[in-house]
Amino acid sequence: MNNTTTKTQKRVDVRKLVFTALMAALSIVLSELTSFKVPFMPGFISFDFSDMPAMLASLTMGPVSGVLVCLLKNLQGLMSTATGGVGELSNFILSACLVLPAGIAAHKFHKYSHVIVGCILGAVLSGVVSIASNYFIVYPVYAAAFHTEIDVLVSMYKGLIPVLDGNINGLLDVLVMFNMPFTMLKGLVAALISVPLYKRLRPVFNSIYRSEG
Repeated sequence: MNNTTTKTQKRVDVRKLVFTALMAALSIVLSELTSFKVPFMPGFISFDFSDMPAMLASLTMGPVSGVLVCLLKNLQGLMSTATGGVGELSNFILSACLVLPAGIAAHKFHKYSHVIVGCILGAVLSGVVSIASNYFIVYPVYAAAFHTEIDVLVSMYKGLIPVLDGNINGLLDVLVMFNMPFTMLKGLVAALISVPLYKRLRPVFNSIYRSEG
């Protein structure tokens, strides 16, 4: 490898590092400032836009950068955690599931249509994985930490969407009917914001991936 190639690679690496750090900082800010409650979910669950910077980092700089943004956001969240870090662990897993397929699609196939498919797959994967992470980790730990029963948490979902009340018989039911669609929707919103930005930013990163065919 000649000196010119080495210098170019170093510039690329520095640019990736700086952009990843900026996206991590933006993700942390958004997690703090854009969090709000939604009417169709219990009060202990909120919506925010903090996955958008991770998605954008994954699309432009690669899946590793996207996952790193997710990691840094949740490491910062540990400083004020109310779940002993379990909530942050689950958030990291779900966010990583969201951004990985999108980043892989953007850097392997290079076509805009494939990027959209990758984002959709990421949202679906995140929603499906949320069932397991909530069922086996988050809700049991949450119940233990706040000295409550799982059935009490399940009852908090009843009345939110009256037409579904008759189908709620346990934790798995609410995770499938409420949490999974909510997680998918959150991922799709992040993609809806990130993909147009990615399309505009893509020329800036021409040295990292080849142009779309």
